[in-house]
Amino acid sequence: MKNLKSIPVFFLIVAAVFVSFSARAADTNPAGSAGTNSAAASNSRPVPYPLKTCIVSGEKFGGDMGDPVVFVYSNKDVNQEVKFCCPMCKPKFLADPDKYLKIIHDAEAKAKTKDAKN
Repeated sequence: MKNLKSIPVFFLIVAAVFVSFSARAADTNPAGSAGTNSAAASNSRPVPYPLKTCIVSGEKFGGDMGDPVVFVYSNKDVNQEVKFCCPMCKPKFLADPDKYLKIIHDAEAKAKTKDAKN
């Protein structure tokens, strides 16, 4: 404990915020016990992401934000690849994944309908 006095308070605060955020992100994982690291989720390949824009912000990939952040959302029924323009969009997605998955599924259905007409 003697060494704690020599560590600047700023770093202690940053570390506390990081630990708090990490714990909260783990608690808000709607995938529950069947998260992306589970055996059930790893048995099948994720459904490819159908959009060319961020599901949360609508930003095109490859612009000022750079390459997309790729994430695989998994639960017992879903194994979906999702792409974000930046890391800040992932918590927004996880706050209401059903809302964003509906947008993805609608885009997939639209693409299938378009392919069927051609």
